[in-house]
Amino acid sequence: MLHRPGPYSDAGTSSQVLGVTHVIASLSRDAGGPSYSVPALAAALAQRGAAVRVRTVETDDVPPDAGDDVARCAHPTAGGPLGKLLRASPSLKAALAADAHDNSILHTHGLWLMPNIYPARLKRRSDRPLKVVHSPRGMLAPAALGISAWKKRPFWWLLQKSALETADCIHATAASEYEEIRAAGLGNPVAIIPNGIDLPLLAETSRGQSDGNVVLSFGRIHPKKGLDRLLRAWARIEHEFPTWKLRIVGPAEVCHDEELRALAQALGVKKVSIEGPIYDADEKLAMYRDAGLFVLPTLNENFALTVAEALGAEVPVISTKGAPWLGLEKERCGWWIDHGEEPLAATLRNAMTIGQAERRAMGKRGRAWMARDFGWDRIASDMLEVYRWLKDGGSPPPTVRLG
Repeated sequence: MLHRPGPYSDAGTSSQVLGVTHVIASLSRDAGGPSYSVPALAAALAQRGAAVRVRTVETDDVPPDAGDDVARCAHPTAGGPLGKLLRASPSLKAALAADAHDNSILHTHGLWLMPNIYPARLKRRSDRPLKVVHSPRGMLAPAALGISAWKKRPFWWLLQKSALETADCIHATAASEYEEIRAAGLGNPVAIIPNGIDLPLLAETSRGQSDGNVVLSFGRIHPKKGLDRLLRAWARIEHEFPTWKLRIVGPAEVCHDEELRALAQALGVKKVSIEGPIYDADEKLAMYRDAGLFVLPTLNENFALTVAEALGAEVPVISTKGAPWLGLEKERCGWWIDHGEEPLAATLRNAMTIGQAERRAMGKRGRAWMARDFGWDRIASDMLEVYRWLKDGGSPPPTVRLG
């Protein structure tokens, strides 16, 4: 179903315009960061003059709006349980073939589903110089590969490895993801370009009604997020900070919220809430602004959009080294720490002790960093350089590593 008319027409894309089709299996809000970053990237590319489509597979959720300049197309899945499980869609495959005929670059996001296989198949069978970019979106990390490994291993050897090898360029959102790509045995050119962030307007938004004594962890409630370690760390220090509370907020997967509630009860912690997702932009901003600290105790992330969101809302961040946020220390807006409940408890104690004024100063430095380095206009400019290099040849742009 075509949700937006976009800059395309039945006649195809003008040779004067760079055409890009983004392919992602799901844009459900519960799917995590890519459900925001892919439409946002598409919109930023369109603003810079590219002709952009976003193609996905139909879900029960309404995908985020990518703006009037982006054609959004949701395709039906194939029949049968396996088709739904793998998000197979003959309609999507046929539409991508038409896009390839229009000389579009095909840029797919994610792994382990058929929309992540179709572009490479089309490239191998095409008699045109079709260019394919593949963004694994953190799914090659050891922690991610360990989840449902019994399903991923055969899919890797049967389909996914060859699809990645076929890509003209692989997109990583951090240097750590580049290393994961190389560790997987992939020798493709790799473009290291982070995700961007839309900075919220803060002038009309005061801090929340609390005194800022809230530790917030926001995002998918999933075992890979290390939230059990956060609860154990909190249990060590809760009695030292009677005016503080911990909020864990987000969509739950594999019933992990219930596991965390049981753990909180076993630990005897009192000032902890485990809450459902927040999607409304104003409510999300209010949630961030009510917090004095944001914590990401994750085992592994390729980017972690919630860190950028927190910093954009002037909230200092504690992140484990499972996420690529070394800059927290360089920019003096947070802490980048080793895994484990002991380092986490010690850092929480330090961050909660230094005082509200210092935490707010850290938050302001974090927002300035986001504005400088993570605006979508800059991200789109870097990605367009990669696309044009793939189309026109010549020297690779500075974001690309060939070896």
